[in-house]
Amino acid sequence: MELKTIKKIGVLTSGGDAPGMNAAIRAAVRAGFYYNLDMYGIYRGYEGMIQNDIKKLDSRNITHVLERGGTFLKSARSEEFRTPEGRKKAYANLKAHGIDALIVIGGDGSLTGAHLFYQEYGIPAIGLPGTIDNDLSGTDSTIGFDTACNTAIEAIDKIRDTATSHDRLFFVEVMGRDAGFIAVNAGIGSAAAAILIPENKTPIESLIEKLKSRTKAMKTSNIVIVAEGGKSGSAQEIADKVKKFLPYYDIKVTILGHLQRGGAPTSFDRLLASKLGVAAVEGLMQGKYDVMAGLINHKVVFTPIVKAIVDDKKVDEDDLRVANILST
Repeated sequence: MELKTIKKIGVLTSGGDAPGMNAAIRAAVRAGFYYNLDMYGIYRGYEGMIQNDIKKLDSRNITHVLERGGTFLKSARSEEFRTPEGRKKAYANLKAHGIDALIVIGGDGSLTGAHLFYQEYGIPAIGLPGTIDNDLSGTDSTIGFDTACNTAIEAIDKIRDTATSHDRLFFVEVMGRDAGFIAVNAGIGSAAAAILIPENKTPIESLIEKLKSRTKAMKTSNIVIVAEGGKSGSAQEIADKVKKFLPYYDIKVTILGHLQRGGAPTSFDRLLASKLGVAAVEGLMQGKYDVMAGLINHKVVFTPIVKAIVDDKKVDEDDLRVANILST
């Protein structure tokens, strides 16, 4: 692999926003300045690359962004970038600015775009795992996941107050797309009665038996965590099924939704994003292209993008075992 001279790096955020994206941008830009590189912000992700919404960044752009949620570079999904014609426009705009390499912060779709761009035009790219879903392999945790879990737990704690006051059964739906990482972590952290995730199909009969046993044990509140995209259905669908078998329960459904995407990043997400932002710049300078930077066992590692997005990252079986023990 030919080591290319890199003088100008473009940074973009793409797909769904995640707390800590600003911290990652800030770290990458500061690292670029440290190594005397020119850093460019590509606004609105790949769509901004196609529309030439590209600006050179200076220290003022990254002042007081570490603690902010969202992404000051904005994010968008781009259907046009999925086409060869769209990517050709994007490449022409990068060349017009003299941009030599890219740092792409986002989930699997965003990293797939970086991989395609490298394959077609040879633009060196490093991806950073910016998604609350935690569904990318090659890193123990994705940027934003810890904050999303904390946000979910805080919300569930408040729901429990009213659940206890009224002896109610709450079904709380959390995000995660097709992965149950938020559900498992939030469920353990909030003492949930049960956790339903996409990776496992929980028979409705098993859930009903568990709730019956908790009733006999005089539990004053019950909260069931449901991951979106689960095989058992949505929180509302499951609640409707349970109501038929347990009519004596006062059942409520809460969907946390995009609440989990917002808010200031936790200290862990700030640290993770900062480490990976610096690693991305240094990795590009060292000739590490078409890879994702991640953190495994507290060490920065680089994983080929195709491996990071294709390998099936599974919920820890031991976490599920612990959750089951604690919910009895």
